[in-house]
Amino acid sequence: MVRTRKGLTERHRKILDYLRKSISEQGYPPSIREIGEATGISSTSVVTYYLKQLSEMGLIEREPKYSRAVRLTEKTAGLQKRVSDAVQNASKAIDDLIRVPVVGRIFASEPVPVPASSFSYMDYENSLDIARSLLPAREKGTELFALEVQGDSMIDAMVNDGDIVIMKRTEDARNGDMVAVWLPERDETTLKYFYKEGNGYRLQPANPTMKSIFIQKGERVEIRGKVVMVIRKVGGLAV
Repeated sequence: MVRTRKGLTERHRKILDYLRKSISEQGYPPSIREIGEATGISSTSVVTYYLKQLSEMGLIEREPKYSRAVRLTEKTAGLQKRVSDAVQNASKAIDDLIRVPVVGRIFASEPVPVPASSFSYMDYENSLDIARSLLPAREKGTELFALEVQGDSMIDAMVNDGDIVIMKRTEDARNGDMVAVWLPERDETTLKYFYKEGNGYRLQPANPTMKSIFIQKGERVEIRGKVVMVIRKVGGLAV
């Protein structure tokens, strides 16, 4: 069987769509001239050329002696189903995406100064489209935001400099949660594991070269978000 070099072109698809629609609505195939008028092809010889190619592809059967002797094959039905399935799958994939704003940076290092008011020092930069199915089930209905990590205090937790952390907005944390912490009295912020202790709080890095940070019980510690997902940055691309 001879096949065209380029496969199906837009004109091939238009002709197939018109054949399918015409046969379905009228009960018989259109003429060569009707195909040309419906698909914007002025020359009947050009229509015949495309029909010949579709026949060679096994998508139609035709008798060249007769103008309306064209029949769609089972292969065409299979092609239409694959196209339909692809459209449905693409639609489902789009519906599964949620947009998460990237609102700034979080420092995975020693705590660093930030303005005392809030995390609003982080300028809105862009946003990420995240597949809802990749998120933990319990986090799918929560308010999320993203921060770019700067520093390497969490490298043993597979959070590297330049990575993106997806955060659940919360003011509470359990022992062992990785959180964005703000220390209002110091005007400092950092990304660390959080632990409550008898006389205060411990902010634990995931880097054996760095020491834990101890906060006395009387000092304010504000949780601004908990990490629910990490997007690795490889070769300048988030993956």
